[in-house]
Parts: sequence; C-alpha cells; structure tokens
Amino acid sequence: MIYFVGAGTGAVDLITVRGQRLLEAADVVIYAGSLVNPELLKSTKSGCTVYNSAKMTLEEIVETMCLAEQNGKTTVRLHTGDPSVYGAVREQMDILDSLEIPYESCPGVSACFGAAASLNLEYTLPGISQSLIITRMEGKTPVPEKESIESLAAHGTSMAIYLSTGMLGELSERLQKGGYSPDTPAAIVYKATWPEEKTCICTVATLEDTAKANQITKTALILVGEAIAHQNYQRSRLYAPDFATEFRGKRE
Repeated sequence: MIYFVGAGTGAVDLITVRGQRLLEAADVVIYAGSLVNPELLKSTKSGCTVYNSAKMTLEEIVETMCLAEQNGKTTVRLHTGDPSVYGAVREQMDILDSLEIPYESCPGVSACFGAAASLNLEYTLPGISQSLIITRMEGKTPVPEKESIESLAAHGTSMAIYLSTGMLGELSERLQKGGYSPDTPAAIVYKATWPEEKTCICTVATLEDTAKANQITKTALILVGEAIAHQNYQRSRLYAPDFATEFRGKRE
C-alpha cells in the first residue's frame, strides 16, 4: 500500500496522529527533502529505507513505489503541508491507478493554517471577509488567466499566496491593480511553525521592502486582507444571545 501523508507545516508535532502512525510503520519513505522537516524521519523504524524526492524525477519516484509494492512493503510518500495543496500528487496517483496499485491519502496542516496560528489570525471575520483564496503567482508553472492575481484580488477577501516570495514587487503591483489599496494589511511568514520562523506584518505596498529588510527571499507565505488587522469586525451571530440554534434557544 502507498500512503500519501501530509507532514504539516514544519513543526515536528504538527503531523497528524494518523500520519505519525503511518510514518512509524513504513518500510519505505519518500520524502520531499527540500521542504519536509528531516526531524520527522527519526520516527521511522529500524530498517526503513528513506529516499529524498528532491533529487528524483516523477518516474523514479513511481518506480521506487512500484518496487516496494512488488516486495510487499508499505510506502509513505511524505509531502510538505497538506498533499492536496501544491503537492503534485494527482500525477503520481494517476500512474498508480494505471498500474492498479492501491493508495490512500492522509491530510496535513497546510502552511496557510500554520501561518494563521503563528499570527493568531482568523481569516473569516464577520463583516470583513468570509472567504479565503489560496493561490500563487505564475513562475515556472503557469497559472490560468482567469486565476490571475488581479482577478482574485478583485474579491477583496483574505488571500494566502504561496510560492511567490521572489516576486514581491510584481505581486504588490498586481494586488493593487486588482483592487487592494496600498495600505491593505499584509504579512510575510517565513517557514511557518519551524524553529526559525519569522513573521512580518506590513502592507500590500511594503511587501517587497519588508522582505528585503528581513532578508527573506524564499520559503515564505504571503497573507493579504483586512482580516490580518483583526479590527472593525462584527461579533459572530453564532454566540449572540438573541440567536437560536439547534442546541441553544434565544436568551432574553
């Protein structure tokens, strides 16, 4: 069996209980060496074979999975964060499907949630934002035109922008072109939940300058939106005394 496991954002104890158990039981682990905290590998059992996928092609990764399967071994494909967000897992799964090799997924904590925890944020504040857009700038991998930064920025809601730290000048311009004001709250979170984490609160206009001042050039998440300031929001109706639910009646 192949298990696609989310390693979480960086802190070793942010892998799920299920993910930890799968990692401990694995005979083979293929981990994203450029992003996954190597401390997690200390959980593997004696005799487990570990591969660093940062040095492998898709074909080599699948070949390693297939060989392990042929030998009756359990494989954990350890991805950073949650495999479903920029994890390039579907292409692996499609090949496994064609080979009739079974697999399962185990979710993980994505960087946008680790970053929110580090900043004590709530992305969905009543009266401010009720949506979170997860996106990225186009780089080596293109982005569909209808998902451009400008078109998504037009919603004016909370945004978590991955894989874009090296393009902050352009990102800032495009966010403003899409509709965010220059003084819209923003944050740069470098290596969220890792021991070397660094968080910087700034504005859309000062993203590039803030990153330069803090020597942040990669491995950071960009957060944008009024929710970052956590001001001027409305109280949730869920806990309002005059709001009845299935479990609680109205209070006078």
